[in-house]
Amino acid sequence: MSDEQGRERERLRLHHRWFGDEDSPRPPLLLIHGGGSTIESNWGMLLPHLCSTRTVLAVELQGHGRTASGDGPASFEGSADDVAALLAELGVGPVDVLGFSNGGQVALLLAARHPERVRRLIAASAPFRRDGMIEGFWEGLAAGTFDDLPDVYRSADLAVSHDPGHARRMFELDQELMLGFQGFEEAVIASITAPTLVVGGDRDVVRADHFVELAGLLPDARLLIVPGGHGDYLGEVLAAGGDPRAMEATLPFLLAFLDA
Repeated sequence: MSDEQGRERERLRLHHRWFGDEDSPRPPLLLIHGGGSTIESNWGMLLPHLCSTRTVLAVELQGHGRTASGDGPASFEGSADDVAALLAELGVGPVDVLGFSNGGQVALLLAARHPERVRRLIAASAPFRRDGMIEGFWEGLAAGTFDDLPDVYRSADLAVSHDPGHARRMFELDQELMLGFQGFEEAVIASITAPTLVVGGDRDVVRADHFVELAGLLPDARLLIVPGGHGDYLGEVLAAGGDPRAMEATLPFLLAFLDA
């Protein structure tokens, strides 16, 4: 997608929340959630482990949680620009960034399009091409309906949006976003100068060899493949199912990278 396509709609003001130690000497850590999620459903289990030592800024992307659906389609480019505009408005940066799944794709483009805003980057379970997904993913996504959206995501969105129709629109935006995803050009990935940790599960919906390829294209990257699925290692509500063990095993590696 071109820059012009990424700017088809006006910038959205993203809902955001601050957490943690406001006096921390560390750079703020920006959290960008995955598809179908809110701040609470994606990061609720992880946040207490981050907040004791650093300031954390969490956002909700277009049509998710407390952020409006907007008038135009969702795009990774548009969301990256929305996040950059928020950082500029808040007067913060460069920040460290942890983006998961769709949020990881947004984080990659944030680092590529707005390099002055990103100090260090963790791209978690983030595909950069269509062929990075496991077999059957695209067919399942195309055939999916709102009824297939897990109840935990519906409930999480309703709890903060207070609008039953908001979750349906969120599902439609996410489905359209991914079905229209044609991949990021390798030159865009190679332009990212921020030190990056590529993270994924060995039983993720993104293939493990795709994470290897992504790390190989980045100029300054480390790679971490963990025993896990799509987000349990971050405490994501559906993947972790309330079990913190995968997250607790992974967290020291993430913090060590951020503090390097």
